[in-house]
Amino acid sequence: MKPLTAALLLVVLSTGCKKYVEKQAQNALVYAMVNGQWTVTSFVQNGTTITTDFDGYSFKYYENKTVDAIRNGTVQKTGNWDGNIDTKTTWASFTGVTQPLSLINGNWHINDSGWSFVIATQTDGTDTKTMRLDKQP
Repeated sequence: MKPLTAALLLVVLSTGCKKYVEKQAQNALVYAMVNGQWTVTSFVQNGTTITTDFDGYSFKYYENKTVDAIRNGTVQKTGNWDGNIDTKTTWASFTGVTQPLSLINGNWHINDSGWSFVIATQTDGTDTKTMRLDKQP
């Protein structure tokens, strides 16, 4: 095989492999999110802990990028979500809602995460929010 042909083949294969690995990582993120329900176990807004505002709420994420806000077993509102493993970001949007659901809207930076928890921060001007979600057992 000529060196140029081999080099081109290597570039194509490495690009394809990288995209495959990125796709698998994104699939793992979606899999982790859509299996089970999540609860807000900590929510701090501008230094004030308001976690109890989310009492009774859980969130069910779906592969079609919708999310149900469930309160005491009843779906209160369906919104949208997405995440990007490369930029460590996620966002949510619940339209026509008041607090506490409106506090979740917007772009979030993922500070730490695992299969059963996510810690994220959102900054908008002087408003800073930190939220921890834990997967229900």
